Amino acid sequence: MLFKQRILDLIARGEVTVAFRRWRRPTVKSGGRLRTPVGELAIGEVEIVAPEDITDTAARAAGFADRAEALAALSGGDGQLYRIAFRLDREDPRKSLALSDDLDIEAVGLIRDALCDLDRRGRGPDWTDSYLHLLHLHAGLPAAELARMAGVEKAVLKRRMRLLKELGLTESLEVGYRLSPRGRRVLYGPTLPGMDAP
Repeated sequence: MLFKQRILDLIARGEVTVAFRRWRRPTVKSGGRLRTPVGELAIGEVEIVAPEDITDTAARAAGFADRAEALAALSGGDGQLYRIAFRLDREDPRKSLALSDDLDIEAVGLIRDALCDLDRRGRGPDWTDSYLHLLHLHAGLPAAELARMAGVEKAVLKRRMRLLKELGLTESLEVGYRLSPRGRRVLYGPTLPGMDAP
């Protein structure tokens, strides 16, 4: 379940607490969690509703100006109409992980092992190191351009960037990506006694 930046800003301020979606099958479930750029959402009730159930108040809670705007936005597509309740529960744990760059040789070794595992599961040439170097040189480039440089489809690049983000090595920007402080430490080498981070 994706949100536009305007809605994310409203979620961060606590002004949006529900969403309406047309789905053939729900992509979230009651009691689940969802990571977003503004933090992790705790999913409440996920229920099927009818268009007449969307009131002006419900529409505003989802970030629409009124019922009419909500119904217009939901008129396309097929599938059941769902109402998803949620609350912003905590900061995305990947954010604090990305800032954690005081890594010794052992810690970097464990991350390197995880990268090797991603390479092995990639069913092709190793890619993790080349992606880290790509972001070192080209932070903020659009995903399509990075994909062209990496020689893969955009969807493949974005999936791989999510895997690197799970390890705290990259950060998503409004356009493109960059190495996180943790990612720079893995790329440049571990912290040694008496050495400051680059």
